[in-house]
Amino acid sequence: MAETKSNKLPLGTQAADFELADAVTANLYSLEDVRGERGTVIMFICNHCPFVKHVADEIVRVANDYRVLGFGFVAISSNDVEQYPEDHPDLMWQFARKHNFTFPYLYDRDQEAAWNYKAACTPDFYLFDADLKLVYHGQLDNSRPGNGIPVNGRDLREALDAVLNSRPLPGPQKPSIGCGIKWKYRP
Repeated sequence: MAETKSNKLPLGTQAADFELADAVTANLYSLEDVRGERGTVIMFICNHCPFVKHVADEIVRVANDYRVLGFGFVAISSNDVEQYPEDHPDLMWQFARKHNFTFPYLYDRDQEAAWNYKAACTPDFYLFDADLKLVYHGQLDNSRPGNGIPVNGRDLREALDAVLNSRPLPGPQKPSIGCGIKWKYRP
């Protein structure tokens, strides 16, 4: 399985707005709709990636633990479904239900959200503070399929705790590693 690292996005970058349909409810969601009072986590994921499948249940646990503390969560799938039909919105709905997603799972049909966030892989995690400025962009934790390290969400949890408690974020931030975004042709 090919591994792609997340692109660097400068800390302090302002979150880009979007308006995308939720694969489960078909409702449209914007950045403001998913924004949390204390911060917002935007995750680029997909259905077929073994890296995402490996951490899907922990993503839900992290979201459940921190939503009640004022953080917003959203997952976005940006893959080209013509190349990868297993990432089609009809199957996104099934994936979200299977893993009991408690946050919107949005389909980025034109890939503009992924492009605006410079997303490179799935999973790819972005944490924005209450002012929607990027404070963390990196991995969930050190676990990867087959490496024997338990999935615990440590890196993202530490970043969320730092924002929650107005502390500096631990560093350095390690890039996420996963399957590359399946891009349509871009000039």
